[in-house]
Amino acid sequence: MSPDLTLVLQLLIGGVAIGGVYALIALGFVLIYKATDVLNLAQGEMLLLGAYVSYGLIAQIGLPVPVAFLITLAFSIVLGITIERVALRPLIGEPAISVIMVTIGLAILLRSIVIGIWGTEYRVYPDVLPKESAQIGPLSVSLEFLWSFGIAMALVALFALAFRYTRVGIAMRAVADDQQAALSMGINVRFVFATSWVIAAIVSSIGGILLASIQGTGILLATLGLKALPVAIVGGLDSIIGAAVGGVIVGVLETLSAGYLDVPLGGGVRDVAPFVFLVLILLVKPYGLFGKERIERV
Repeated sequence: MSPDLTLVLQLLIGGVAIGGVYALIALGFVLIYKATDVLNLAQGEMLLLGAYVSYGLIAQIGLPVPVAFLITLAFSIVLGITIERVALRPLIGEPAISVIMVTIGLAILLRSIVIGIWGTEYRVYPDVLPKESAQIGPLSVSLEFLWSFGIAMALVALFALAFRYTRVGIAMRAVADDQQAALSMGINVRFVFATSWVIAAIVSSIGGILLASIQGTGILLATLGLKALPVAIVGGLDSIIGAAVGGVIVGVLETLSAGYLDVPLGGGVRDVAPFVFLVLILLVKPYGLFGKERIERV
């Protein structure tokens, strides 16, 4: 196998692995948008806080990884419920822009909490996934990448099945289609809202743990979390399958751009490439690759 082909395959594997984690984080955007029509711009900071909470439990307090993981999930549930009850429930019925502005304020608050407790310095995340590499022909594949991709995709599939077949999932789909009709059928819309925020907090924390184990813990994790926004938009803001496909596309674009364009063009191309692709997709398909078209009569 030629060196050029080996490099391409190596970059593709890395991109698919990172893209799987992006897809998991984008799931939070999708579920909140489907259930509440709100674009949560604090998703990256929720990821950041979850990553740092798990870091504190493992590296600073010294808890075993499984125990720290369960406590982080419990913290995420409490965080999601608190955000929905305190910050967003009073805004039910208000214009969407008001709710979006609240999520921006929430992002600033969560980032400030992390900086106030842990500071801004970069920290090496404890080893929670295997660091060894597997040799597949001429390719050296990090087991950390493979585990991250497998965990992320398994969770995306699990939530997709739950959204389609469970009572809570069916209620969320009903609320996403028509809140008033769902209310008239006896569905507890407030419970659905709270559930969507809890799931968003959980997938953000898990995504934060996976990204931190690969790239370390730092304030820039919030920026990586926000990269899931173009993932969700490319796939379609109301499509779980779109989040999975969009995540892989954006991850591959990032790694290919970093491998071939960053050095010749002076760096930074990997950060811009997903947004350029987003613009191109929206020019052709304004609702994303798998988004549902909405036709409004005026």
